[in-house]
Amino acid sequence: MTDSYDPSQLVEVSRPMIIDGREVESSSGENFTRRSPAHDVAVGVYPEGNEADVDRAVSAARRSLESHWRATSGAERASVLHRVSELIRRDAEKLALVETAESGKPIRQSRDEMEGSAGLWEYAATLARHTYGDAHNALGPDALAMVVNEPVGIVGIITPWNFPLLIVSQKLPFALAAGNTAVIKPSENTSGTTVMLAGLLKEAGLPDGVANVVTGAARAGAAITAHGDIDMLSFTGSTRVGRILAADGGRALKKVELELGGKNPQIVFADADMDAAVDAAVFGGLFNVGQCCNSGSRLIVERSVADEFARAVAERTRRVVVGDPLDARTDVGAIVNRQQLDVISSYVQQGTDDGARLVTGGARRTGGPGLYFEPTVFSGVTPEMSIAREEIFGPVVSVLAFDTAEEAVTIANGTEYGLSAGVWSNHVESALETARDLRAGTVWVNRWMDGYPELPFGGYAASGLGRELGRQAISAFSETKTIQLQVGPRTSRWVRQGEGSERS
Repeated sequence: MTDSYDPSQLVEVSRPMIIDGREVESSSGENFTRRSPAHDVAVGVYPEGNEADVDRAVSAARRSLESHWRATSGAERASVLHRVSELIRRDAEKLALVETAESGKPIRQSRDEMEGSAGLWEYAATLARHTYGDAHNALGPDALAMVVNEPVGIVGIITPWNFPLLIVSQKLPFALAAGNTAVIKPSENTSGTTVMLAGLLKEAGLPDGVANVVTGAARAGAAITAHGDIDMLSFTGSTRVGRILAADGGRALKKVELELGGKNPQIVFADADMDAAVDAAVFGGLFNVGQCCNSGSRLIVERSVADEFARAVAERTRRVVVGDPLDARTDVGAIVNRQQLDVISSYVQQGTDDGARLVTGGARRTGGPGLYFEPTVFSGVTPEMSIAREEIFGPVVSVLAFDTAEEAVTIANGTEYGLSAGVWSNHVESALETARDLRAGTVWVNRWMDGYPELPFGGYAASGLGRELGRQAISAFSETKTIQLQVGPRTSRWVRQGEGSERS
């Protein structure tokens, strides 16, 4: 492992799609090129997948599902998943470099993501051997019933650009552990590590056709959501696209799992450990350049300390290292693409126009290659402002003030989202009471953004449908079947014992 890489080490690499265990090009022959958002050099060339390519992938997934994968034992599946986790750790540095080159995130954070991804495959392997149902023997003397879990079938998986390997690892290993096959489309911005993962799956012994990767843009994604032979859709991305996908799945009556956006509040009471809360505010708002559904960018602070807190957050933000993501000393890297950079700029301008006070940052960085935006802190933000209500997906945090715990909860719950939230207070009882009142899938108390494979993850309202991870992860990719058995001789419901069949 090296502390940093020279940008000259970034080279353009051609990575074909993986369908039925083979490297293939698009049926159209078209490709697209991914350029590093930090260095403006080409780092990957990928096939532009289309409906025909998705058809090929679905056919391969169906053959593999019916011929052998759904019938494999939990032990067989677990063995493959364990091996994948080992291979991710073996190739972690290669994967991290590709992830940083394509996404612009700091190499240090990419390395952490590789370890987190390996842990998810490891955990899924343990669940593969513990898939079980229920037996009911209190139904009467002549009846016994079993409730069993079975694979849904083919799962269409569509993942975003901000945590490419981690998010596919929150889905795919659990789908495979349940006995499903899959067709995966990574974001066109960050396809590299998912294609590399497909190679590791083959090396680990996963049979051909069980997991297929189709690269491309919206056309490939739409082909997956509309395909009649895909049984379930699992998507992580924007709420806008999630609504479209949910409607498509609803029309086809498919099982749909969605992990969508967030506008996540951190409530800070005056009695909190301020140093810890400030550190979490900066980390929560700037981690992965703020391009994170769990970004803790909405700081709701007790009024008596709100101005002091905003100044402390701004002062610590100014010490954050912004720069080349290939340098291990960098904390905040590049924005993923120019379109997202424009979105961030427009929100900052809107915040200023609405009367929020810009404490630090607020501008693009110029003077060299790469797409960078200064870490930005607003104070004097009110709940109706767009920067307080809408997901920015960039390194921008807002400080709002409250007077009572009830008001803090009202502000926190005052958006369409409900992914995560935080509470900072040294008074345990009031902290827990506040946590219970928050409408969010995850609430951290005196910590922020810690994740564990053992704990379910997902959101309320516009933040999604269903949950990933935890013991329930296998159930998310399963169908439930009830089997009833007759015990002993059966008496006809229509002719009582001893009676003839002739009518009087």
